[in-house]
Amino acid sequence: MPENRDPVVHLDRGFWIATTVMSVLALLAIVFWVEVPITGLMPEAVDKAQQIDALFRFLAATGTALWIFVCGFILYFALKFRRHAGTPENAVGVQIHDNNKLEMWWTIIPTVFVIVMAFFSIKIWAGIEFAPNNTLVVEALGRQWYYTFRYPNVNGEVKEMHLPLGQAVTLQVSSYDVIHSFWIPAMRLKADMVPGMINTLEFTPTRAGKYEIICTEFCGTFHGEMHSGTNQNPAYVYIDTPAQYSAWYARTQRQQATASNAISVPSTSQLNLAGGDAKAGAAVFSAKCSACHAIGPFDQRIVGPGLKGVLYDPAHPDLVNGQKATPENVAKILQNGFKGSLGQMPNQAQNGLTNKDIVNLVAYLKTLK
Repeated sequence: MPENRDPVVHLDRGFWIATTVMSVLALLAIVFWVEVPITGLMPEAVDKAQQIDALFRFLAATGTALWIFVCGFILYFALKFRRHAGTPENAVGVQIHDNNKLEMWWTIIPTVFVIVMAFFSIKIWAGIEFAPNNTLVVEALGRQWYYTFRYPNVNGEVKEMHLPLGQAVTLQVSSYDVIHSFWIPAMRLKADMVPGMINTLEFTPTRAGKYEIICTEFCGTFHGEMHSGTNQNPAYVYIDTPAQYSAWYARTQRQQATASNAISVPSTSQLNLAGGDAKAGAAVFSAKCSACHAIGPFDQRIVGPGLKGVLYDPAHPDLVNGQKATPENVAKILQNGFKGSLGQMPNQAQNGLTNKDIVNLVAYLKTLK
C-alpha cells in the first residue's frame, strides 16, 4: 500500500522569523549571564572563585542559548506541521536522509564546544589540585556531625577554621567516619571527605570575612547540623587579616597546649620491628588499609597498588617512593604517608595507627609471599 507522503516543504518566512526571535532571546540570555551579579549573592572569597564563576557564566550562557533554540524549534515545528483536518490517518511526514553537510556541522560544533569546555575546566582544576610551594597546610576533618581542623604546631584539633588573607593555603580534606562533602560557597570550592583518603584544595584567600561551610552529602540523621552549625560546632571559615590571624593562632596555640584531643605528629624515628604479630596486623589491614589496597599483584589497584609479595616481588624491587622494598622502608611509609603519582596515603597520625599497629602490619606483609 503506497504511503500518503506530504510534499516537500521548504523553509518559509515563518521559519526565519521564528529563528530571528530565538536568536534575539538567546543573545539576551547570554548578556544576562555575562552581567548577572553573582558576587551579590555569593562573594568571591578566594582567587579561584573568579575563574570558577567565569566558567559557570560560560556554561550557563551557552546552555541557556542552546535550550532556547531546542525548545523554540520543537514548538515551532509542532505548530507548523501539526495535523490538519482532512489529513489521511496514515500520512507520513517528509523523510530526510543523508544530509552530509548538516551531519558534519552538528558533529563539529558540539565537538569544538566540548574541547573548549574541557580545556578551561582542566586548567582550573589543575590550579585547585596541585600545590605551589610554601603554602599554609590546614587539615579539615569531617565527623558526624561537625568539623574539626588541624594546624601546624597547634596541639590537637580546633573547632574553628581561620585563614590568613593573602597567603596561599593547602586544605587537606578527610573524614573520621562516613563520607561528607566539604563546600564553602564563597570559595566555590568543594571536596569529598572520605575516610582513609585525603583530597586537597589549593587557593589564596582574597576577601576577609566569615563564610559558611556546608556538607553537601547526606551523612546521617543530623546532616543538617553540618549546614547550620551550633554554638559548640560553628560551621564557618574566618578569613582574617594577617594581624588578626597571627593573634588567633598564638591564642589557639596557648589554649591547645594541654588539649586532650591531641594527635601525635608523624614519627620519623625507626621502629623496632621485632616481635610483630601477623594475625593482629591482618586485622589492622582489614580495618585501615583494605579500602585502598588489595591483597593481590602490584597492578591490582584500588587506590594504591596491590600488596601481595610487596617485599618479595622481583618486578617491583622498589616501593612507590623509590626506596628498596624492605620492612624498614615499608614502616617509614606507614609512619609518614606518601604522596605521588599513585595518589596520597595518610600518615600514621591521620590513619590513627599506633607504633604497635605498624609493627604488626609489617609482620603481616612479610607473610604475603
